[in-house]
Amino acid sequence: MGTRTRNTVLVAAATGALVVSGLPVAAQDKVQIDFWQRQFEDYQQEWFGAQVDAFNASQDAVEVIYTVVPGDAWDAKLVAAQAANVAPDVATTNYGAIKPGVVDGKFANLVDLMSAEAIADIEPWVKEFVTTADGGVYGYPMLVEPSTVLFYRTSLLEAAGLAVPTSWDDLLAAARALNNDEVYGMNIAQTAGDLGWSSWGLQQNAAGHWPIADDWSAGRATEQGFKDLAQFYSTLYQEQLMPQEPTYAYADCSFFGEGQVAMSACGSWALGQLSGNPDWAAVWDDTAIAAFPSIDGDQTRPTSTLGGWTLTVDSKSDQPQAAADFVSWLLAGDPAIMTSFFDAAGYSKYPVRTSVNEALAADPVASANTALSVVTSDILPYAKPEPAYPWDISFAMGTAIEKSMRGGNIDEALAEANATIETVIAQQSLAGTAP
Repeated sequence: MGTRTRNTVLVAAATGALVVSGLPVAAQDKVQIDFWQRQFEDYQQEWFGAQVDAFNASQDAVEVIYTVVPGDAWDAKLVAAQAANVAPDVATTNYGAIKPGVVDGKFANLVDLMSAEAIADIEPWVKEFVTTADGGVYGYPMLVEPSTVLFYRTSLLEAAGLAVPTSWDDLLAAARALNNDEVYGMNIAQTAGDLGWSSWGLQQNAAGHWPIADDWSAGRATEQGFKDLAQFYSTLYQEQLMPQEPTYAYADCSFFGEGQVAMSACGSWALGQLSGNPDWAAVWDDTAIAAFPSIDGDQTRPTSTLGGWTLTVDSKSDQPQAAADFVSWLLAGDPAIMTSFFDAAGYSKYPVRTSVNEALAADPVASANTALSVVTSDILPYAKPEPAYPWDISFAMGTAIEKSMRGGNIDEALAEANATIETVIAQQSLAGTAP
């Protein structure tokens, strides 16, 4: 076993990572590539494991060693591996970490390692997430997950004679009409931590930009759009149109699944949660989705950000070409590989390659999936990438929105957020460093 692999296995053992695919004795002459995947839903581990086995069996040059790292330990374990100079050759990396990682020199430029056809197959609206100003591509996209989708009970809207809302005023009016002793009209995030990220798309919708200058030199949180956003959240909470206690986090759609609310904001991943719970079958059969309403009804304005995952090649990898060849095979090769993933995900996550989209469009089962159609036509084209600035800025905004929801003065809450943002800018020397 090579030095790099032996060190990686030791780090994995020391940090609690789970090695899923080991190295067969017969494969020891192959180039060894370490692939670390952040732990997700069980079906994802099964899918990745099967694909790694298929890749290893498909050729005699490269052997991928697949390691799953628990999500709550991911950051610490990756930092420890990087400090020990045994970072994995390939790793799952979220979009928001790409451009800061490029600045820190963490990732290899895939333009030098993958075919032009593979790069050209990335959908234009997601390619910008992984591309720098000089044209370098530092992660190959795997999927996107819209952070904000409107889930609604079709029977309840029909019984109330309501159309699916497209503006915030429409949504508030619908929530008032649907609110009764049995269900709340609406559910949305209500704690600072959840609001910090789940409101990103709505911040863009209301203000047209982030609460920080484009060059990260000053705060912009006190502008009118952010006041309108804080008022929207405040109205939902203060009129008791939504649950008053954060029993579930924003990412958990249980309020909706349990039938406690008529409408809910959640990420697209909730499709899998709702469809997979047999206790919620009656609600699931009555569920439809739409793009979240816009401040003024213009549904071509963003209401969601796109989270998701890429595979990156470590800039210090001993075998960057072999690592990139694995990425090419898995994410940029036969479209059937990735269509199998989206089928396994119940179409709650979405493709980022033109060829994969075309393959799904030609698939009778996929093309008949109404949620897939809504997301790909009404949400993805208008969504924004997650911001790359420090989380402290997002949390400051989440705190301001929560204070506003709970009856605080909106102007004062946003002024506090702006002051915090400018402190972060000064303390972290952010001015002029926007990627």
